[in-house]
Amino acid sequence: MTDMEHPINLAEAITQERLEAFDDESIAVLAKRLDEDDYPTPFAGLNDWHLLRALAIHRPELTIPYLHLIDQEPFDED
Repeated sequence: MTDMEHPINLAEAITQERLEAFDDESIAVLAKRLDEDDYPTPFAGLNDWHLLRALAIHRPELTIPYLHLIDQEPFDED
């Protein structure tokens, strides 16, 4: 898999295909980055947060161990 195809590429738009490409390993990498909060720009961290939130909506089974990184307010974004 090339960098451009990797599901956690920061420059890539959040699409259904990208969300479906996530697995336990790639979500762990995303969560680790968010937990460490060591980003070159605030926008990079925000992009990861939006990605994790989209995963919580569309692939909740992957995000259960990382719920502490997501805003806990209810959301409905079908």
